[in-house]
Amino acid sequence: MTTSVAILNWNGVDHLKTYLPSVIESAQSDSYNVFVIDNGSTDNSVTWINEHFKEVEVIELDKNYGFAGGYNRGLSQIISDRFVLLNSDVRVSKGWVSSVIKSMTDHDWKASAPLILDDKNPDLFEYAGAAGGFIDKDGFMFCAGRIFDSFEKADSKYRTDREVFWASGAALFIDAKVWQEVGGLDDDLFAHMEEIDLCWRLKNRGYKVGVCGSASVRHLGGGTLTSSNPFKVYLNFRNNLIILSKNKKGFMPVFIFRRLILDGVAAIRFLLRGEILFFLAVAKAHFMFFSMLPSCLKKREFEKNNRNTEKDNLVGTYSKSILIQYFFKGITKMSDLPRSDFS
Repeated sequence: MTTSVAILNWNGVDHLKTYLPSVIESAQSDSYNVFVIDNGSTDNSVTWINEHFKEVEVIELDKNYGFAGGYNRGLSQIISDRFVLLNSDVRVSKGWVSSVIKSMTDHDWKASAPLILDDKNPDLFEYAGAAGGFIDKDGFMFCAGRIFDSFEKADSKYRTDREVFWASGAALFIDAKVWQEVGGLDDDLFAHMEEIDLCWRLKNRGYKVGVCGSASVRHLGGGTLTSSNPFKVYLNFRNNLIILSKNKKGFMPVFIFRRLILDGVAAIRFLLRGEILFFLAVAKAHFMFFSMLPSCLKKREFEKNNRNTEKDNLVGTYSKSILIQYFFKGITKMSDLPRSDFS
């Protein structure tokens, strides 16, 4: 079976110079093809790749389609049995691909990721996925090894294979047939949380998503949008509401109303801290969510009609509020949450 590693790039020549060499070096022993999907860069990214790594095939897009749109258009031009969506600011090591593929085969996972470590401090997990993603009863996302802004050491308790709710888009492995079956990523999300939406759609069809504990990569993070960017805040709040309205079963009006209230509390917290642009980003996210709601409901109906199983895969769901556990009870480690509270 063929595996293709696809790196999405937008004006990231500096990241390519730093991180692409490790991908090329690993490919020689791990037997995978390397592609760079260029999202209409205006720097010299494409020229630099063609000059230094002729073995890399570059797929040039005419403009920046975001993470979701860029990958959808780029992967449609790649013939492979398995895709790996790899951020341009990820450092890999020998054997990372073969290790994840072995775990996928052993556990019948259709999507997976390695452990995501901090490139600046590899003893710690990194924000974008850590040791696998989970979702609480209110639809808030968190990770093994990282709850909100609290990061754990990447010690042995997390270095085991585990089934999760979602796998990180920083280094996402997915079976090509399943990718095509669900239609890839949702273009409307543009960037942020699109991998969570993808994994949720897989799970609603009964497929399994996992994290390989024997492989790890090092992620710089914030390569395109830093955590202090209001646009990132906007995307995260808007996209969270979109994927919940698309994928969560049950009576949605009450659930969404509750989420809007919780988001409002977060917005007020931004305001009290003097972060006016973040406050406005949340307000804009809510406005745009309602403008996109008719489209979300159509997608919700489509997903409902295209499920191929009567029973959803709920592994990775947390039955309580992670907000209460973290902000009111002071629990900052997933290992301190009772396993009985997880599906």
